[in-house]
Amino acid sequence: MKIKALFIAAALLPAVSYADSQCGPFFLGTSQANDGLARINGAKPLSQKVTFLKKKEDYNNIMFQWMVEDPKTGRLMGIEYVKRDGKAILNAEAVRNNMDAPRVFGTYDCEKVK
Repeated sequence: MKIKALFIAAALLPAVSYADSQCGPFFLGTSQANDGLARINGAKPLSQKVTFLKKKEDYNNIMFQWMVEDPKTGRLMGIEYVKRDGKAILNAEAVRNNMDAPRVFGTYDCEKVK
């Protein structure tokens, strides 16, 4: 039940004005600090991995993987953004405290925010 609250809390975080994608309750944007890290609902990820799926510098076929701490609960979320041939989806999973806990995750379609 607490993990459901995590996703609800993530949906209530304020949107940043420079966000360029909306994936379910997640706003994806860039930093005004220009530090090379994405922002997820305004939060700076703890880690970021970028993989080009077909060829280098092909931004229509790319995957981002982030580990983000929810500022309200302190729980970690693993987030994966996959864009293939220009169509993007986002997979999010709350990191479990132990392996016996049930997995809580969601998959969302993404669209650009103008």
